[in-house]
Amino acid sequence: MTARLEEHFQATETFVRPTAEALVRCEGLEKWYGSVHALAEVDFHAEPGEIVGLVGDNGAGKSTLIKILSGAHPADGGRIFFEGREVRLDSPKAAMGLGIETIYQYTAMVPAMSIARNMFIGREPLTRFTIGGIGLMDRRTMVEHATRSLTNIDLTERSPDTTVEELSGGQRQAVAIARAMYFKSKLLILDEPTNHLSVKETNKVLDYVASLKEQGIGSIFISHNLHHIFPISDRIVAMARGRKIADIKKSDTTIDDLTDLIV
Repeated sequence: MTARLEEHFQATETFVRPTAEALVRCEGLEKWYGSVHALAEVDFHAEPGEIVGLVGDNGAGKSTLIKILSGAHPADGGRIFFEGREVRLDSPKAAMGLGIETIYQYTAMVPAMSIARNMFIGREPLTRFTIGGIGLMDRRTMVEHATRSLTNIDLTERSPDTTVEELSGGQRQAVAIARAMYFKSKLLILDEPTNHLSVKETNKVLDYVASLKEQGIGSIFISHNLHHIFPISDRIVAMARGRKIADIKKSDTTIDDLTDLIV
């Protein structure tokens, strides 16, 4: 089985290399879960404003890589650089502080809360008034900024006061993207954002991701579906068994070639 897999590796010397301006650059990342070698000497990078499609079968190492970049899990080895400076991503808060925002397949939102509240969860603006030294949430500011953000992503048919449980899957992803845009994220990680969405909603989410590029926001788009990743990606990175097996510009490959590589 291993020999068959090796035949599908892209030659390492042909991998796309990071530029000096790379937004994020990982060198030799290692991760073990007990006896499972989840990541083995993985190099990875994303440039400012670049959309990187990250593909691979279950157990390939995609989720592990993303958890490390989002600060959810620590790496056991290797180095991570963000905007040219070596960083420690030891918590999601640390990653968010740098401008790394992660949107998971099942977006972390509170269904019973409004769009406005969900956009600012954990980062609520406060009024000048305090009670017992504790600030009060500035609900008016949250609604105003949420309204503007929803307009920016063309989701004007929904009020900021709408509860998230009333939204479709695609609309929830849109709100998460609007949140990232509002907080001026520099790198957006999207983990299977089009799973379980209709064709119409999938296309809308893909449009949202493409619009991030126009604002200079880098994106890592994880999906099992090459037909979702390929149209909007600038570059494709494929993984298998904890290793990077391909790193190629979209202009230098095809969906059929990528399918042959990772299947």
